[in-house]
Amino acid sequence: MWKDIWFLVTRTLRATFRKRSTIILYFGLPIAGILASLLLYGSQGTTELRVGVVNGDEGQTIAADTVRFVQGLDHVKVVNVTQQELHDQLAASDLDSGLIIDSGYSESVRSGSPDHIAIQSVKGAQVTAYMKSMLYGYIDNVAAMGRISGGNDAKFQQLYDRYRSADFKVTSESVNDTSTTKEMSYQSIGFLLMFMMTSAVSLSELILKNRENRTYFRVLSSPINARTYVLANILMNLIVMLAQIVIVLFFMRVVFRIDPGMPVAQMFGILLLFSLVSVSVSLVIVAFSKSTAMAGALSNLVVTPTCLLSGCFFPISIMPDAIRRVSDFLPQNWVLQSIEKLQSGAGFAGVWFNLSILLAFAVVFFLIATYKFGRNNDTRNFV
Repeated sequence: MWKDIWFLVTRTLRATFRKRSTIILYFGLPIAGILASLLLYGSQGTTELRVGVVNGDEGQTIAADTVRFVQGLDHVKVVNVTQQELHDQLAASDLDSGLIIDSGYSESVRSGSPDHIAIQSVKGAQVTAYMKSMLYGYIDNVAAMGRISGGNDAKFQQLYDRYRSADFKVTSESVNDTSTTKEMSYQSIGFLLMFMMTSAVSLSELILKNRENRTYFRVLSSPINARTYVLANILMNLIVMLAQIVIVLFFMRVVFRIDPGMPVAQMFGILLLFSLVSVSVSLVIVAFSKSTAMAGALSNLVVTPTCLLSGCFFPISIMPDAIRRVSDFLPQNWVLQSIEKLQSGAGFAGVWFNLSILLAFAVVFFLIATYKFGRNNDTRNFV
């Protein structure tokens, strides 16, 4: 039996990958998925925030010190502009944000109730959040001195001068930001899951193609039975997907030097388990199809939408809660959840439930395919 299975596997692999275009289709597209992830996340990095400052409270020490504080922030470039220039440059995207200090700002801070200051941006909170949090913390400190002084200018000035000349040492250490590389690897795996499922369906469709061109019936006229034929197709599927996993992990780790944020062996194990799910899903599609055209239509209805809902193309965190609940019924989501947990520092034992769910998916789909194959007793339909 195993000799017959291996004969069918080698024969089908040679026939399938005889063309160079097929090799590119099965192994080039997953690599293209890595390149797409590099394009999506590779340009992300630390950028300089361009801030235009309108100081309408000139001649005041507190206002001048506030501007100097903003100038001292990391990755912030300050440009002094007028109100009209700020409006024009924000509209033209020459500036990312604007800080407007109106007359009376220094006095309001001195009294303990900061006012007459505003931050403007046409790019939203993602641009202003960093500067706003740092600046408002600084202003709150100065305003607290105003409240403590209770309107006593001499006492406030004493506290403020002491604050400005405070002798303290700040030690900073740089750490590597691994979030971008984790996002790259996460997205690369998302694309790989889609290509694994499409490859599995395509290879399982060979059963239907061989039935349509009568090759299947010629094979059955030999000592090879239907069960051996299907097992050979399953084994061939697993071999191809194993090669896809190895190639993608090699290119990700060695060629493109993307750190997945987790041991490669663990990622390999999860993807290998998902390959069983992919094969089982492809067999269900083939079992319920009477032709390759029908199998292709079912594949389009199953693979792409489920990958979309599972977060294979973009982070699932941006989706509504209703769609997230739907994704809990999709195997791709459990793979991506497992990878996300392992990237966050969880041990392999912490994803045993996810792996159990994946194994359950594979078992259920294999049982459905087996039942459907068993019901197709008419050779005009299938086995």
